[in-house]
Amino acid sequence: MEATRRRLTGKQAETVDRLTTAAVQVLTREGFAGTTIRLIAAEAGVGTATAYTYFSSKEHLISEVYWRRLTALPPAELPDADGATRALAVLRQAAMLVADEPALAAAVGQALLGNDPDVAHLRLRIGGELRTRLTHALGTDDTEDLECLELLFYGAMLQAGMGHLSYAEVADRMEKCARRLLA
Repeated sequence: MEATRRRLTGKQAETVDRLTTAAVQVLTREGFAGTTIRLIAAEAGVGTATAYTYFSSKEHLISEVYWRRLTALPPAELPDADGATRALAVLRQAAMLVADEPALAAAVGQALLGNDPDVAHLRLRIGGELRTRLTHALGTDDTEDLECLELLFYGAMLQAGMGHLSYAEVADRMEKCARRLLA
């Protein structure tokens, strides 16, 4: 797996894996506000300077955790379903990605809204991955439908991130809205 900032050797990739695992552990224990690169590095058993070699900020590291999880998701394969049903499966899968980890879910929302250039780069990669999955699911690159589905997804994630709805509720409501949109 390639990190955002550089290509990695085997040992470096192992260090990055330890940092991303440690980030989730520290977030679960400390919450976003209490999480620091120093705490994550200590949890991973590496020096703070080593952690900063790979990640420019805690927001960058948390965004990397989300990116890795998103790209590790198997495709939502429903070969006999119509494009709308396949697209809904993609949206639900992405919406539920961190649903069982409230501390990580809250942190991802905050991290991805940051202004760190490395986070901005990951936002583009995350958006590109979602668009690719939706395009494949729909079987078309109709930009109007794609843009509407993307706006629906990001708005829904913001609702969940603010605590207005659970991720499961957001996924259900998003499905209703997407069905109307794609009808």
